[in-house]
Amino acid sequence: MTELKLRAVDSPDIEVVASAVQDAIFQIGQTRYDATGRSFTLRLSRYRHESTTPQRIECGLRFDGVMSVQSQGVNTEKSEAYAVILGLEFDQIDAPAGQFNVLLAGGGVIRLSVESVDITLADRGDPSPTKRIPNHDG
Repeated sequence: MTELKLRAVDSPDIEVVASAVQDAIFQIGQTRYDATGRSFTLRLSRYRHESTTPQRIECGLRFDGVMSVQSQGVNTEKSEAYAVILGLEFDQIDAPAGQFNVLLAGGGVIRLSVESVDITLADRGDPSPTKRIPNHDG
């Protein structure tokens, strides 16, 4: 098994990372914003869409050059709560700067204002079988 490692620095790269993290689960308390280091990191349980059998794998998703983080529809007081990533969008505001929207199930969103596109995704460890298969039908 090959661990997935991706780096995004432009719009086509964002689409690849977005497809890899779709249906990833994370615990609200497993997010970290480092204002001094200008990074935002999520520890995810990524659904392996590329696998022929239903599997999840632990991975890290890191955004660099982050100037600010905001959330809407996310209760950050409940650090033990879980969220599911449905998508990742980027709006370029003043090239190369822009805003990432991490879209969550239930309508929540995490907004990251960034200097430029700079994302790293890296799987860690071995995948585990799962009985919960994402379903996007209605």
